[in-house]
Amino acid sequence: MTFSFDNTYARLPARFFAPVSPTRVRAPRVVKINRPLAAELGLDADELGSPEGAQVLGGNAAPAGADPIALAYAGHQFGVFVPQLGDGRAMLLGEVVGKNGRRVDIQLKGSGPTPFSRRGDGRAALGPVLREYIVSEAMAALGVPTTRALAAVITGEPVRREEMLPGAVLTRVAASHIRVGTFEFFAARDDREALTTLASYSLRRHYPDATGTGNDALALLERVVHAQANLVAMWLGVGFVHGVMNTDNTAISGETIDYGPCAFLDEYDPNKTFSSIDRGGRYAFANQPRIAQWNLTRLAEALLPLLADDDDQAVRLATERLERFSTIFAAAHGRVMRAKLGLAREEADDSALATDLLINMASSGVDYTLLFRALCAATEDRFTDERVAALFAQPQAFHDWSQRWRSRLAREDVPTDARAAAMRLANPRFIPRNHRVAQAIDAAVRQDDFAPFETLVRVLGRPYQDQPELMQLADPPRQEERVLQTFCGT
Repeated sequence: MTFSFDNTYARLPARFFAPVSPTRVRAPRVVKINRPLAAELGLDADELGSPEGAQVLGGNAAPAGADPIALAYAGHQFGVFVPQLGDGRAMLLGEVVGKNGRRVDIQLKGSGPTPFSRRGDGRAALGPVLREYIVSEAMAALGVPTTRALAAVITGEPVRREEMLPGAVLTRVAASHIRVGTFEFFAARDDREALTTLASYSLRRHYPDATGTGNDALALLERVVHAQANLVAMWLGVGFVHGVMNTDNTAISGETIDYGPCAFLDEYDPNKTFSSIDRGGRYAFANQPRIAQWNLTRLAEALLPLLADDDDQAVRLATERLERFSTIFAAAHGRVMRAKLGLAREEADDSALATDLLINMASSGVDYTLLFRALCAATEDRFTDERVAALFAQPQAFHDWSQRWRSRLAREDVPTDARAAAMRLANPRFIPRNHRVAQAIDAAVRQDDFAPFETLVRVLGRPYQDQPELMQLADPPRQEERVLQTFCGT
C-alpha cells in the first residue's frame, strides 16, 4: 500500500498521544471505497479495495510510513468535564498531502483498544460505520465542512452492543483530529508548554495566513470562533442536528466531526432532538449556536494563560473574541437564509421574514427540506402557492407570508429563472432522511445487502439535482417510518 505519509503530529512531544499497534481482525472485507476521495488524495482506489488493502484498512497491517498513534484529549460531555478521554477506538495512521495541497489525517475508527479505551472494546459496529459514511459524504456534497469517509471494511468479527452485531472499521479523513478537548487536556494539567506548542501547531496547520501576529493563541481563538459560527449556520441551513456537541466533538479546523446520534429534521421543530442520550434537549436543533459559543468559551479558558501575562487583560481579550460569535453567526445564518429564500441582497427586514416563515412551519409541522425546495418552484410559478399552502394547517398564514416574500423579491432586479436556479443550489432536493439511512443500515446489517446503501450514497452525492428515477428518496417518512431516536453506537 502506498501512502506518502508526512506525520507532523507524531513529531510533537510524546505526551500528546500514545503509540498504538493495530489489533488484528479475523477476515477484513472492503465493502466501500470512496473512489473520488481516493483520487483527490493521490491514492489508488483499486489498491485500497484489494485483499491487501482490506488488511490495511481493517487494521491488520500498517502501511509503509505509518506511525499509528491514539490522540490524547479531554472534554466537556453534556456540560460535565472529563479530564481524560482520548482516542479510545481509533488510531491515526498518519498524514498525507492531497493533490490540492491540503494536509489531512488518515484515521482508522473502530480499530481496537488503545490506552484511552476506558474498558471499552475499541471496536465499531457496522451500523454506525455506515451511518458516518453516508452522512459525512452527504454533508460534503451539501457543501458543509466535514470529515470524510474513505473506506468501510467489515472485520469478520462480531461486536457486542445491545446485541451481537457485525464489526466494521471506518477510514476517516480529516483536516486534523485536534479538538477543543485537546486544549482542555493540557489546561487541566497546567501544562503551559504543551498549550503553547499545540496553539502554534494548530494555527500553522489550519490558519497559516493568521500566523505572525506575535500571539498565536489569540489568533487561533479568533479563527476558530469564526469557523465554528459559520459551520453551525450551515448546519441550520440543511436542517442538521449533530446530537452530541461535546467539546471533544468540536474540531479546531471548523469541520463537522463525529457522526454518532446525528440526524436531519423532517418537520421543522426548533426544539427537536434525536439523540437517545440528550434527555434534556441540550443539543436541540436551535440550541446549536448557543452550545457552539459555550464550547468556544471552554477553548478560551484553556488558552487564557497564553493570551496575556495579565489575567484581566487575558480575560478581556478572550471575551472580546467570544462576543463576536453572535455577530458572525447572525451574519452567516442571514446569508444562508437569504439564499434559501432567493434574496440576492440584504435588507433590514430579511431576518423577520425568515423567522416568520419558520414560526409558521413549526406550528404546522411542515417538512423543512420539502418546503424550501417547493419555494424554488414557487418563485417561478405563483400558482404553485396553493400546493405549498396546503402543507400548512392554516393555509392563509402561508399566503399572507407569501405576499410579503413576493413583495420583497420584486425589489430586486433578478431574472426569475436565474433566481430559481440559485435557490436550487441553496435548497437540496435530497438529504440523508433518517428513515432511509436506517433502512440502508438494516439491509446491510441484517441481510448483508449493500444495494440500498450504495443507492443512497450515490443519490446523496448530487443533493441539489432532481433525480426523477429515485425521487422516493426525497419523500418525508410515513408515520410508521419516522425515526424518533438515534444512538451513539459506542
